[in-house]
Parts: sequence; C-alpha cells; structure tokens
Amino acid sequence: MVVAFVGIAKSIGEHCLKRPKRYFSSYLLVHRNSKYGVQKWQFQSHRNLILQSASQSVKLETLSDSDSGILEVKLDRPATRNAIGKDMLRGLQHAFETVSNERSANVLMICSSVPKVFCAGADLKERKTMTPSEVQDFVNTLRSTFSFLEALHIPTIAAIEGTALGGGLEMAMSCDIRICGEDAVLGLPETGLAIIPGAGGTQRLPRLVGKSIAKDIIFTGRKISGKDAGSIGLVNYCVPAGEARLKALELARDINQKGPLALRMAKCAIDKGVELDMQSGLALERDCYEQLLDTEDRLEGLAAFAERRKPRYKGE
Repeated sequence: MVVAFVGIAKSIGEHCLKRPKRYFSSYLLVHRNSKYGVQKWQFQSHRNLILQSASQSVKLETLSDSDSGILEVKLDRPATRNAIGKDMLRGLQHAFETVSNERSANVLMICSSVPKVFCAGADLKERKTMTPSEVQDFVNTLRSTFSFLEALHIPTIAAIEGTALGGGLEMAMSCDIRICGEDAVLGLPETGLAIIPGAGGTQRLPRLVGKSIAKDIIFTGRKISGKDAGSIGLVNYCVPAGEARLKALELARDINQKGPLALRMAKCAIDKGVELDMQSGLALERDCYEQLLDTEDRLEGLAAFAERRKPRYKGE
C-alpha cells in the first residue's frame, strides 16, 4: 500500500510541475497604462496587453514590467451588477482556460470593474427563461468552471468590493485567497429561492468556516458583512472599503517574486494533501519537494541568497 501511494504521490507531483502549453485563440490586443495610488499602498502598474474574450463582460489583462507574471480577470457587466448569465459564463471559461495555458502566468487576481459590486450571483432574469434541463446544464457548467478555477496551477486571489452573493461568492471561494472591503456583503441566499447553492457553495463554505457556521449561513440565507467574513475565516483580509484590489495587488506582487515552480508545487501539496491522512500527505510533500531539487530556480535562489540580491527566477 505504501509503495503504491508513493507512486501516486510522484505522479501527482509530476503533474503539478508540468508547464502548460500556450493557448491560442482570437483575442483582441490593446495597449493601456494605469496608475494606482491610495493611502498606505502606493502602486504604479503598466498594462500593455489586454486579452478580451468573446464576452464583453469578462476581460483578462496581463500586467507588465516589474509586474510581469500577474494576470487579472475583471468582471464588467454593470447593468446586471455582474450577474452571471450565459455570455459571462462563456467569458469566464475562456479567461480561465487562457490563464491555465499561459506559460508566463504566476498569479491571478479576480476583481470587478463595477463600483460596489463583485458579483450579484446568477442572472435570475435570464434563468427565468430557461427550461429545467437548461438550468441544469447551466449550473453544471458553472460548477465545472469554478472547479477549473480552483484547480489552476497558480495562486489565485479574489478582491471583493461590495456584493458577492450566490455564484459570486462561490467563485470567490474557488480562489486560494480572498480579500474584501469592510462594506462588502457576502452570502448564499439560494434557499430563499427554494434551491441550494449549486456551484460548490455547500462544499467549499464548510471547508472554509466549519460545518456549523456554513449551515447557519446557508439555511438562513443571511448576508454577512466584510468584518464578519474576516472573523469567521471566509476571507483572509478585510481592508478599508475601496482598497481590496490594492491589497490583492500587494499580495500578488509579493507572490510574483517567489519561485514559479515552487508556488505550483506548494499549491499542489496543500490542495492534494488536505484530502489525505498525515502520513500520506507527508509522502506527497516529500515528492513535491524532490520535484524541485534539479530545477535552475532552486540553484538561482541559493546563489541570490549568498550574493545578497533578489533572485531572478525563470520557472525552469
């Protein structure tokens, strides 16, 4: 049994270390510069590449210069408060697939371009026009899309300002790290519509906050504040209103300086390890560590430490 698991752990480690093939599709390339500077975090960032999918409501941008390696998905459907309909779902699928196949990607942020709203959940007006089988297909696709997001090989960060309800919160919970503003409103109100969260909410919420608190939130459908979300562990950071994206960028920049392959293997070891008993998890960690021993990045990290300089990692 132990020998068999070591083989499985090695296979998992090798899978996590594999570099994805570059994804080719029809994307619009646009040049744009942006500056950010608010209170305690002073950031200046240049975006010289915007990858816009078939959906106008989801935009994928890559940052450049010192922020090369950071990608950002922006939700932009103000008329519906970023409610997820068929078009936005297609946009999310394209964006996440592009990120998965982008060799230079080190970290992904998901934010909103709409003031005071992250994502209001499913587009209920559109949902009302669907047949039961169409609803089932839509929810199944949404669930698999968020599972794909969760399984991305790079760290992911959700920056939540304002409302994050239903599918919006389920998307955020599929990310590795969540940040919200103090005035954020989060919840899973589905039971009030005589349904249950169907895109991972019943499974991810209890894993984040515990079974009892998750039942309270889902059974009542109540909304919780950003501060309460922080106190129960639903979000990692609760910052002043309007500063969630800036904090996300601060974290992304910190993560972006680390070894890309190490980040990939750390995420693999954590995500796969929590599903195992301790002994099996340690075997997985050992294999993930060994996958990094012969990399150029590891040698660069040691050299940079000895020379007291910042490492220049290549993901090799």
